[in-house]
Amino acid sequence: MQIRIEDIQHIHDAAQQFISEIGQHRVFAFYGKMGAGKTTFIKAICEELGVTDVITSPTFAIVNEYEVPLLSPIEGKAAEGIRGGLIYHFDFYRIKRIEEVYDMGYEDYFYSGALCFIEWPELIEELLPDDAVRVSITEQADGSRVITTP
Repeated sequence: MQIRIEDIQHIHDAAQQFISEIGQHRVFAFYGKMGAGKTTFIKAICEELGVTDVITSPTFAIVNEYEVPLLSPIEGKAAEGIRGGLIYHFDFYRIKRIEEVYDMGYEDYFYSGALCFIEWPELIEELLPDDAVRVSITEQADGSRVITTP
């Protein structure tokens, strides 16, 4: 998958396209430099899924939990197992030791069947599930962003 976001005004279109490609995947590891737009894109995805909570970076909390309403605006295959479910949004930027991730009970989140969006996954690479989808966000010279998955 490759999605190009020309500017911030088109981020929700890109989020809709991303959601349409989720399928049965539940764990998404977002890679990108500081300021590439990881949190902004995850926020747009959550909003498109119908989350009404305040969506912020979990930099200090490490994980934020959001609820997807039963009457979520998503339809079709992408909706299977998402409507009425949870989203866990992680930011591992401040992790200093892998033991901190063990202590928080990461397995309970990653293997819960809920959507998991992970920022700074390179700091916990060895703990990612084998089926985690690796998502790269790259800022282009013109300020646009390109989102790719293998």
